[in-house]
Amino acid sequence: MSRNRLYFTLFALLTVALMTLDLLLGSVKLSPAEIARTLAGGGDETSRYILFNFRIPKSLVALLAGAALSASGLQMQTLFRNPLAGPYVLGVSSGASLGVSLFVLGAPLVGLGATGIEWLRNIGMAGSAWLGAAAILTVTLAVTVRIKDIMAILILGMVFGSATSAIVELMQFLSPEGLLKSYVIWTMGSLGGVSTGQLYIMAPVIAVGLTLSVALIKPLNIMLLGENYARTMGLNIAATRRMVFIGTTLLAGTVTAFCGPIGFIGVAAPHVSRMIFRRADHRTLTPASMLVGAAAMLLCDIVSQLPGTETALPINTITALLGIPIVVIVIVRNRNVF
Repeated sequence: MSRNRLYFTLFALLTVALMTLDLLLGSVKLSPAEIARTLAGGGDETSRYILFNFRIPKSLVALLAGAALSASGLQMQTLFRNPLAGPYVLGVSSGASLGVSLFVLGAPLVGLGATGIEWLRNIGMAGSAWLGAAAILTVTLAVTVRIKDIMAILILGMVFGSATSAIVELMQFLSPEGLLKSYVIWTMGSLGGVSTGQLYIMAPVIAVGLTLSVALIKPLNIMLLGENYARTMGLNIAATRRMVFIGTTLLAGTVTAFCGPIGFIGVAAPHVSRMIFRRADHRTLTPASMLVGAAAMLLCDIVSQLPGTETALPINTITALLGIPIVVIVIVRNRNVF
């Protein structure tokens, strides 16, 4: 067995083990035997309700969110040739947050209100996040045509994120207390707050985004050697950018809409994959990043609900604590960042 196959096998087993452990944790204690019996079709009504309405959906959300953020982060790092690029750093998640805030906080301010139909409200949140993410990413891509400096693009991404945050803060100031509280809780990030109806929207959209990521493997491999070389190979740079643009909008926007603005996974997971698999080839890095991101998100969810906490900690806090050291290592090791 080759080294890559061995690593893929180990990470797959690790992901299964983390998902199993994730199903065991919660405010209501369920033993491994109870979970196995319930999954086999037995178990009491309470166990079935907890497992199929809360814990399994939450674990699936963790898998989808981790894979989506990691895949989008890898694409953006390659496209921008920036090791610190990612949905959160370049303001894409901030744009999605702005879209959600306009839907949740802005609509009531102008007297529109939120619809009481759940599926329509879910589509509205997702659509608003996609539009917000697309707006920020469009501006960032337009800037890269004129500005080639990596740090300048990175700083501009942060500026765009700060601008959207300022607009969101203004809407928070003008919003009533009830809406404000629900929005602030959303900004902390949560995997358990995704309903089954939301999962029915989230899963197929992320599946489309991940499929697009796989389709981009060859173009991104060509772009590793620079845009001039890619053009001599006949690659349509503009079309590749549009595909990355669409994929990142679907992946990061959807996760942000339903789980909140989750940071650092999209930046850290691709670098962990590079360090472990020691490959720059996207044929290896793309599936590896998805797998590492899924495992990392499951780990963060487990840490957020370890014994001793009555309620799960905000997932964004845990991803930051685990992701920041990796980002620091990347900056220290890569002098080109400066």
